[in-house]
Amino acid sequence: MDWLRTSIIGGILVVAFLLIIRWNEFQERKISALSLQPASVAESIDVANEQAEQMSEFDIQAPTQAPAVTQLPAQSQLIKASSDTLEITINPVGGDIVKVALLKLNNTLVKEGEQAEPFILLNQTANTTYIARSGLAGINGTDSKNNRPTFVSARRNYTLDDTDETLSIDLLYQQESTVITKRFTLKRGSYLVDLEYIIDNKGASPWQASLVGSIKRDSHNPVIAPGVGMSPFLGAATTTTETNYDKYSFSDIAEESFKHNKQGGWIAMVQHYFVSAWIPDSNTQNTYTLRKAKNSDMYFFSFASAPTVVAAGQTQTISAQFYAGPKDVSELEKIAPYLDLTVDYGFLWMIAKPLFWGLDHIHDLVGNWGIAIILLTLLIKVLFYYPSAISYRSMAKMRKVQPKMQALKETYGDDRQRMSQELMKLYKTEKVNPVSGCLPMLLQMPVFIALYWALMESVELRHASFMWLNDLSVKDPYFVLPLVMGFTMWLQQRLQPTPPDPTQAKIMQWMPVFFTGLFMFFPAGLVVYWVVNNTLSIIQMYMINRQIENEK
Repeated sequence: MDWLRTSIIGGILVVAFLLIIRWNEFQERKISALSLQPASVAESIDVANEQAEQMSEFDIQAPTQAPAVTQLPAQSQLIKASSDTLEITINPVGGDIVKVALLKLNNTLVKEGEQAEPFILLNQTANTTYIARSGLAGINGTDSKNNRPTFVSARRNYTLDDTDETLSIDLLYQQESTVITKRFTLKRGSYLVDLEYIIDNKGASPWQASLVGSIKRDSHNPVIAPGVGMSPFLGAATTTTETNYDKYSFSDIAEESFKHNKQGGWIAMVQHYFVSAWIPDSNTQNTYTLRKAKNSDMYFFSFASAPTVVAAGQTQTISAQFYAGPKDVSELEKIAPYLDLTVDYGFLWMIAKPLFWGLDHIHDLVGNWGIAIILLTLLIKVLFYYPSAISYRSMAKMRKVQPKMQALKETYGDDRQRMSQELMKLYKTEKVNPVSGCLPMLLQMPVFIALYWALMESVELRHASFMWLNDLSVKDPYFVLPLVMGFTMWLQQRLQPTPPDPTQAKIMQWMPVFFTGLFMFFPAGLVVYWVVNNTLSIIQMYMINRQIENEK
């Protein structure tokens, strides 16, 4: 058995492993799809889901027309509210959140002496639309296709005082004999916005409507993802009664709309490092809808709660929450079940999540993400020390018997059957198993892939500095790390046996060059991991090679 056949066997095993994972994902998606009923704006919706119909009406116009765009009032009329983490801008027409700035996260890396600009997550401009809408739909609803209420507020600017922990923004609307207060509440240190509709029914008849929340967005890509490698997910995500986490790209939604019912739940817009999500009351039954507007690049990720009835002369509150911020696993876990899964670690999430947990705890101890990556890599290398040793020991033995293999090739090169027989005798005599050098490496491959995703999805690496690097989430501007990585790959090859096939040997010689060019565009944090892993592998291989050479 030569190295080419060994590589083919290893490749087949890897492909089989990935196919099993993908098949499981397909089966889960298939089951979930059965529970998500196709929805259409044009179809009639029964009385029980009347609130969902009203939701569709105030989101877009009739199917034959372009989507309705709520015109922003003059800048002086918009309502702004700021905490220590968030600055939200509210349109008094409808009371929608039309802009969200993350005050603790800069838009770009700031050099010394420059003015920092906060990262803008939601915004409505001439070129892009990404807003959070909310309203009341139903029998006594205030929001419909042709009508949005205009709220009145006491001020145009609200700021969280240093002595306060919360900031409330009250918007008032008089609906005949019912007074409706739409209240947004910001909290210190939080990216979560509480939304409350306080219904004061002063009339003689019961009041009834459903709370509707919607993320309205076009399909633009913010282009903050790595330029090379696996692309982070961009699109909608939700949780269903059958599946904890379901995600849908814009192309999925453009092909078919989806709808499902669930008590509690959430619906989110996911992008690299950041997420926005509506989280309705966990005690209510909610209808969730994902759809695209006809004849327009506009998407709606919506929920509609079950109708709330307020008796005459009574006051009642309808509530939901809206999150807009970084994909912080620990924070998202506290907000709603499975919302933390929007930190998309790919199909190996069950490995990537504990890896990030370890990385985060190491960072808490050392205070630097670059050092934390190095220590985590060292820890992984220790855990896989013995499987790696088996692999490297097999490689070292193969390297030692290469002169004998070359002699057999010169003697029996024209007789492939005899050559194979003599090789098997040589392997048996020298107690060498070529496959033993491949299988232990395959055991580690899922960990390597999972760590790749864990590092790529970690918003904590964004603008995190290490040595000469100012941002571990982007490429090394001086290409020092990729060049070092390529050099370590070349050293590893020098310590490994040369493949007997000349073509394969030539390909292997060019591998360091290929990977160096590829890693020049990878996030620096990933390259740090790869350089450290290669360096530790070289040390271990060198020690094992010396042991084999010293054996009689």
